[in-house]
Amino acid sequence: MRSFVSIVMACTALLAAGCRYHLSGGGLPSDIRSVAIIPFDNETASPELQRELNEALRNNFASKLGLKEAGEDKASAVVRGRIVKYELDVATAFSANPVQATSSRRQLQVAVHVEIFDQIRNKTIWTGDLVAIGDYPEGGETSGRKQAIDKIVTDVIQGAQSQW
Repeated sequence: MRSFVSIVMACTALLAAGCRYHLSGGGLPSDIRSVAIIPFDNETASPELQRELNEALRNNFASKLGLKEAGEDKASAVVRGRIVKYELDVATAFSANPVQATSSRRQLQVAVHVEIFDQIRNKTIWTGDLVAIGDYPEGGETSGRKQAIDKIVTDVIQGAQSQW
């Protein structure tokens, strides 16, 4: 019985240690405490895409990594990039009625190049060329764009966590 109790206590201690590590910022260097999200250069014909991507990054990046948002001149790290592709209205599903051959589902694709730059060490921490697809119903481009943007934000956060 004593060995069982010892094993349970050891496992509990390991789990608690793991949780403390995770809650401290997922392995971020202690001197990276703030981030600036710079609006991405937009090489597409969709001006709202830049604003929506910037808002999504600002609403999620700092808080999910335990950082404070700061201006570029005061931030420990900077997130910047380019929106290189926005392709929409790629038909993915069609109606079953042969008389009325209209599509019912569509996809859009967003491609970005992202860089996270450590201003303390003056070096790039992470770069990524990301492509995200949004699936949407006929006439629902906005929901597809949000889906693709959410995926990009998640990928940037995961990329940052995996490199630091």
